[in-house]
Amino acid sequence: MERGGSTRGWGSGLLGVVIFSGSLPATRLALAGFSPLFLTGARAVIAALVGAGLIAMLGERRPGRSDLAPLLGVALGVVVGFPLLSALALEHIPAGRSIVFVGLLPLATALLATVRGAERPGAPFWLFAGLGALVVSGFALAGGGPGTLRGDALMAAAVLACGYGYGEGAALSRRLGGWQVISWALVLSLPASVPIAIATRPDDWAGIGASAWGGLAYVSLFSMLLGFVFWYRGLALGGVAGVSQLQLLQPFFGLGLAALVLGEPIAPAMVAAALGVVACVAGARRFS
Repeated sequence: MERGGSTRGWGSGLLGVVIFSGSLPATRLALAGFSPLFLTGARAVIAALVGAGLIAMLGERRPGRSDLAPLLGVALGVVVGFPLLSALALEHIPAGRSIVFVGLLPLATALLATVRGAERPGAPFWLFAGLGALVVSGFALAGGGPGTLRGDALMAAAVLACGYGYGEGAALSRRLGGWQVISWALVLSLPASVPIAIATRPDDWAGIGASAWGGLAYVSLFSMLLGFVFWYRGLALGGVAGVSQLQLLQPFFGLGLAALVLGEPIAPAMVAAALGVVACVAGARRFS
């Protein structure tokens, strides 16, 4: 892989991670006014309508028959699977604990990419990837709150579904382009997402607060669409196993955002853990 393409891939992936960093807090806000099922369906429908508009406006060609199965994999993994399973999990565990599992997502993504036979990172890469996952998980466990068997199991399933969707989307992005992949996956998910949104819509719209609407808007336009434009481009250019390690930084971006917007304090442990993760990501990039 060319050095320039790798650098662009890591830069694009980093921007995607910054966008994703607000996903779980926004989901938590949205759940104050919407059910997990409605939130899953509505965010997919809203993002699909925007994606379909872009496809029509720019005259994009339809995917080939060979692209349909991978696109369905993307839809099942990141359009339906991760949003639904993580939203259900957040009914049983606090957002802080979910970061434990998000910290394992880069490692799971790299493992799935290896199983698919697409990449073969060496032993030093796995060392840094494993250390990074341990740092993030340890940091989250220290202040993530108590868990439940159901909540933890749902988050573990969400991580596996997401890692699978990342790998399928990255491979397709090399042929179709990043925004095209997520847009077509969202369009393909409409036969499922529309009925879910309609069947689970709130009975009383007037009682839904502004923060819940804001959370829905964020997860629909940023988490479900814009973030994937940069993320899939990054995975395609920089390699799935390597670039996926950037998600180790996501919890710290999210906590930093909370400090900036909400005035929450930044603990010394957070700074130390973030520096450790940066070192692990740098090592993973060196040996990916």
